[in-house]
Amino acid sequence: MILSSITLAIFSNSCTSQREISEQKSGAELWGQNCIRCHNIPSPSAYNDEEWETIGLHMKERANMTTEQIEKIVKFLQTAN
Repeated sequence: MILSSITLAIFSNSCTSQREISEQKSGAELWGQNCIRCHNIPSPSAYNDEEWETIGLHMKERANMTTEQIEKIVKFLQTAN
């Protein structure tokens, strides 16, 4: 019981620190590091600004990302095309 509590505490702390580190990254960094994990990433010019916003909302849930992370990625994609 004690070992599982310690493991949970360590895991929780590492997740929090990883999320905080991730929040400091730019949209380009987040896009390159997260989107490629599951699929080929399209060119920023593949979609218009409105389509990127819709895709961002969908991927927020699918990729378990924060609103801030998705906003950074979408803004990067909208300005890069």
